[in-house]
Amino acid sequence: MVRPKITKNILLVLILISAAVLRLWKLDKVPVSLFSDELDVGYQAYSFINTGRDYFGNFLPLHFQSYADFRAPLYIYSSIPSVFIFGITPWGLRLPAAIFGILGVYLLYLLVVEIGGYWKNQSREKIEVFALFSAFILAFSPWHLQYSRAAFEVTQLLLLYLCGFYFFFKGVKDGKYIWISGLFFLLTPWSYSTAKLFTPLLMVYLFYLFRKKINMSVKQKLLTFSILCLLWLPLIYVNFFQGAAFRFKYISIFTDPTTIGAIQTLRLDDAQMRRRYGGGIGQKISSRLMHNKYIIWQEKILDNYLQSFSTGFLFIEGDPNLRHSISGLGQFYKVEMIALLLGVILLASSSLDRKIKYLLLFWIIAGIFPSAVTRDGGKHATRLILILPPIVLVIAYGLTETIFRFTAKYKYVFISLFFGIWIFQFGIYSHTYWIHNPWYSERSWHAGYKELVTAVKENQNRYNKIILSNANDDPRIFLASYYPYDPTIWQKGTSREFVKGFGELEHIEKYYFGQPEVDIGIENLSQVLSDDGLYIAAAREIDGNLIMDPQKTPEGLVLVKAISYPSGEPAFYLFSI
Repeated sequence: MVRPKITKNILLVLILISAAVLRLWKLDKVPVSLFSDELDVGYQAYSFINTGRDYFGNFLPLHFQSYADFRAPLYIYSSIPSVFIFGITPWGLRLPAAIFGILGVYLLYLLVVEIGGYWKNQSREKIEVFALFSAFILAFSPWHLQYSRAAFEVTQLLLLYLCGFYFFFKGVKDGKYIWISGLFFLLTPWSYSTAKLFTPLLMVYLFYLFRKKINMSVKQKLLTFSILCLLWLPLIYVNFFQGAAFRFKYISIFTDPTTIGAIQTLRLDDAQMRRRYGGGIGQKISSRLMHNKYIIWQEKILDNYLQSFSTGFLFIEGDPNLRHSISGLGQFYKVEMIALLLGVILLASSSLDRKIKYLLLFWIIAGIFPSAVTRDGGKHATRLILILPPIVLVIAYGLTETIFRFTAKYKYVFISLFFGIWIFQFGIYSHTYWIHNPWYSERSWHAGYKELVTAVKENQNRYNKIILSNANDDPRIFLASYYPYDPTIWQKGTSREFVKGFGELEHIEKYYFGQPEVDIGIENLSQVLSDDGLYIAAAREIDGNLIMDPQKTPEGLVLVKAISYPSGEPAFYLFSI
């Protein structure tokens, strides 16, 4: 008995070491740059460290106000120690996500061991193999790795859910752990917004599903459930009275401004058909019944569900956003589709407790829902990451059951074939991620802005008015973070001023944000740019490559400096007259 236990511990340690290496190695270099949301986390933490307020001046915020929306606070507060030590750098911002990702691998292992008690008449060895496979698949998961190596909140979110599930199943046997479980679940909405929809559904379903098994009296159950419900009140308050629901309103299918136009177009088509072929009041009613916002909403939700379950998203193409996925690769390795299918088939006839099967099914279906009600939710890997753990469990279950059902001869054949293909596909993923992806995704990761701000600082004493173009992205958070700007000044907010040739621009001190007016453009910029002015243009505003061909600089302008992407392509130009 001692030797298998030692082997199990060695394998677990190796998996965790692998998880750590994959998440920490070259964390400051890959991804290629910090993108705006990461910098937003960093400057919020930096502002809080120095002033106790977010960069809009809100004291001890329950949700951090940013330029795009109100951000859930937990990851920002979690990043304060690393930002204090490393500053607004990749290590300062990404280290918490990497640590949460590593801990998530270990918690998934513990969770599977804990739910092993619901697997009837199974050996300890089989449960351990199931747990090790689960940890292994998550440790090497392209989906999980992508989010463990950037300052995304979702690895923290998954860790909180795994802790909640782990202590819940301990609490089924010993009621005191239910409180710990409930607190972990209650923290999830403070980590990432999808939990605001998923967690209430999950908690109600969990308590209902295991109501007879939880080792507590009816009075204790009611008291626990009531107190946990009361603890939701602060979240309700910030959503309704502090603007935390703004982001959902912006991305929800229910507020999509194109819906009304689509309905009107379809009804107009019906009206034209009636005029041509005739039709009475009945057809007018049918037109309204068939073409309304409720029909469009349910179609969009169903479309999103089908896309989320598709092999295209899961195994072939992944999320089209290059910050969320690797171009041309799915969220899982293709060979894992075999294990997933085996897991689904074998789970149906498994001796695993029916409640666990129901829970896995609920987790996947309800986990998609928060993403399904958003406009681009069908393949949005960030919002869909809630379904990563249950899919990993089904894959691991498929591998475990298949191996234990085979005889020794076929067992080793299956293992050799499966992991031989898996190693090959992991090699393709690794090569793409480390070698090709940094250049493919450089624009998505907002590369070049750090060098831009460095160049601005080097030249700032020569100019009294520095205008940063917003042709690519809002430059404010890049200036604030990479400078880094004094939060006490930034919290005062921007002012507006009319600038000749640019119109009314926002500015903070001598830094202005905007582009030349349409009738001016870059071609006539020299006519309106002041002698003491510097304009930072996005490369897309210029025809041609001024790094390769500087003589194509627009007439009357001086090319002070050109900033390139890591690939060598032009990113920004600094112009004066």
